[in-house]
Amino acid sequence: MADLLVKPNGTSGKVHDITAERANWGYVGFGLYHLSAGDSAAEPTGDREVILVLVEGKAEISAAEQSFGELGDRMSVFERKKPACVYIPNDSSWSAKATTDCVLAVCTAPGKGGHTAKVIADIGFEERGKGANTRYIHPIAMEDKDVADSLLVTEVFTPAGNWSSYPPHRHDEDNYPHMTYLEETYYHRLNPKQGFGFQRVFTDDGELDETMAVSDGDVVLVPKGHHPCGAPHGYEMYYLNVMAGPLRKWRFQNHPDHDWIAKRDAG
Repeated sequence: MADLLVKPNGTSGKVHDITAERANWGYVGFGLYHLSAGDSAAEPTGDREVILVLVEGKAEISAAEQSFGELGDRMSVFERKKPACVYIPNDSSWSAKATTDCVLAVCTAPGKGGHTAKVIADIGFEERGKGANTRYIHPIAMEDKDVADSLLVTEVFTPAGNWSSYPPHRHDEDNYPHMTYLEETYYHRLNPKQGFGFQRVFTDDGELDETMAVSDGDVVLVPKGHHPCGAPHGYEMYYLNVMAGPLRKWRFQNHPDHDWIAKRDAG
């Protein structure tokens, strides 16, 4: 069985520490801190670029010998306000001091020295899908924003009873412009938090086929294959996606059995 479902390690401090080596792949890393007001966290970036996402709460952020002051405006992720985010290049460092209880995501991928430290501004909003496939997107750092060397980062809100990352799609071949190879992590949250959701990760040939019940705070690794999510009635789902690969472009293909849904909805 593939080890794709990662549970948080405790409830305080660094509760997720998913490196590319631990995930047994080449690009994406994901860390997550639960900080109480007054707590601090700091890390060198090494050869990796970083995007910090204040999922919840407020913190004073410094990076690359710059102070960005207190950031954050969203005390609960399910307020659906846009997140505060900071880009930090490789061969640098960052620090954060929580001014309220906060949840801080650390998204990483190989850096190339092509960008400087900055607050990521002008985060957009998109509504995607129709009917029970409707979801709401904050594209934090997708390819239309030249803010990173490798990282693609976005967050998605899926209403209760809806599907997301659907129809099933994959981006596991380095075959641009038809498809790009992108590893991906999903950091899941549920509202109310005692809820659950589902995520399936499967390949066309059946070599990989795992369906996981995800709880609030879980991370799912997507090394390859299709990866749809479902939110049961009564429970809203949020996830933060981190993607990276050899080319910073998002090109995917829907599963051929289910592509008719996307074509119908686009008509």
